Amino acid sequence: TGSGKTESFMIPILNELIREREQGELNPGVRALLLYPMNALANDQMKRLRSLLENESDITFGIYTGETENYEENASEKFFRMHGKRPLPNEIISRDRMKEAPPHILLTNYAMLEYLMLRPEDSVFFEGEYSNSWKFIVIDEAHTYTGAKGIEMSMLLARLKNTIGLS
Repeated sequence: TGSGKTESFMIPILNELIREREQGELNPGVRALLLYPMNALANDQMKRLRSLLENESDITFGIYTGETENYEENASEKFFRMHGKRPLPNEIISRDRMKEAPPHILLTNYAMLEYLMLRPEDSVFFEGEYSNSWKFIVIDEAHTYTGAKGIEMSMLLARLKNTIGLS
């Protein structure tokens, strides 16, 4: 990635979300997990998503990493300091808002995904009212997961698929 263009993996994701919207089925909840080996790549993808989704206000997206603020007020202040503007209405920038209504497109890294799956306070992504709409798991830079790291990633993905009922 990093070309500045919309990656081809986004086409089926957006197609699914638009279809759900047209059928009146676009409720909160993760449809697509975009998994990155490092925050810098996830942050770059967020820039592309802002551009891509600025006119699709019903389709929500957010990044959940160690850098994501817990509370909306802190997140808004940080976002403004970093970008000089407010986030899009469909960009969920705080952990508390993501837990209230999980975004349709969730970006994270593999270490944070493991934490999310372990912490009961983050179970909203995987269990309960908003957890049964998962459709896509995208692994960016998959070639970086080799050796022991690749084995760990394989086991993490197997646990994720089992947790959300995709296995």
